[in-house]
Amino acid sequence: QVQLVESGGGLVQAGGSLRLSCAASGSILSINAMGWYRQAPGKQRELVAAITRGGSTNYSDSVKGRFTISRDNAKNTVYLQMNSLKPEDTAVYYCNAAGVWYGLGRRGDYWGQGTQVTVSS
Repeated sequence: QVQLVESGGGLVQAGGSLRLSCAASGSILSINAMGWYRQAPGKQRELVAAITRGGSTNYSDSVKGRFTISRDNAKNTVYLQMNSLKPEDTAVYYCNAAGVWYGLGRRGDYWGQGTQVTVSS
């Protein structure tokens, strides 16, 4: 099986920074895309940023210029550097791995358990 473990969430004041990490473990052969989603209370889960195995990135308009996604393919780990945080960034942040090839040629998509990010004003 494949597991995603997130870390790095917490409480920060507006204007501050946090760095989220998500490590995928298991008999992983390769991962196509990795990304971060977030869900605020009463709202739908939304894409924050995603990155392909080749390094192509995609950001939601609300975080462009403030957040940076990166990944280490050798470690099957994705990072999200969040700068200039705003109260509206408060949410549970979920890691996603899409197109995970593992074991004897099996494929699946996986989610982490979520990590809380709270930005105080």
